[in-house]
Amino acid sequence: MPMIEAGDLRVRYERAGPEGAPWVVLSHSLGMDLSMWDEQVGPLAVSFHVLRHDTRGHGRTTVTPGPYSLEQLARDVLGLMDGLGLRRAHFCGLSLGGQIGMWLGAHAPERIERLVLCNTGARIGTAERWDERIAAVRQGGMASIGSSVPERWFSPEFRASSPGIVENARAVFEATPPEGYAGCCAAIRDADLHPGLAAIRSPTLVIAGSQDPATPPADGRCLAAAIPNARYHELQASHLSCLEAADGFTSALAGFLSGQGDA
Repeated sequence: MPMIEAGDLRVRYERAGPEGAPWVVLSHSLGMDLSMWDEQVGPLAVSFHVLRHDTRGHGRTTVTPGPYSLEQLARDVLGLMDGLGLRRAHFCGLSLGGQIGMWLGAHAPERIERLVLCNTGARIGTAERWDERIAAVRQGGMASIGSSVPERWFSPEFRASSPGIVENARAVFEATPPEGYAGCCAAIRDADLHPGLAAIRSPTLVIAGSQDPATPPADGRCLAAAIPNARYHELQASHLSCLEAADGFTSALAGFLSGQGDA
């Protein structure tokens, strides 16, 4: 699997799609890795050049000492793009990846064509909650909180109908390096993206899950209302909507990136 040096990291990434096609960068959630996008890559790669990667401290990308910051994680994406000679791209991020997208849209607008923010919020959770989670994984490892992951990520109906997908996601979560996970928890804990939302000028799609307990639809509607030229799309799904409602998610994403529905 390809690796590239980007600043202080060795980043694992994958590319798919025709040379010369528009690029789209996919950024996964906290506790997952680039495999989270398996359902989207094939359909997107028909018309786009798809770039997905493991976030700092996740998957096979370098685990550096934490805590991390949102700016640091966003600049990691820019470093990856620079390393591949990619000046400008569409960007799609889910949860933590969506917060990275907000930072990029506000602070590096010249690098972002269209922006898709999925199952995310300008501020997620409370400092106390994130500190508790950091302490738990540092003391007991990822398995100590792994049992709660399916309930946070998937609806009861999906857990019953698709146990293989659910267990695979849990396995990826439990394989995440605790220090990398804790570092990214700190980045989310300390992030408040509200001040930069009005500065985002890229055409933006906000995707929310109707049953998402972590970043409920109200969070998505607030983003769509605060970001100029943003539209809102809700799926019947929980937090990892790209897996639970894969077809609808991919259709909405590909249509938006292709300019469908533009005035």
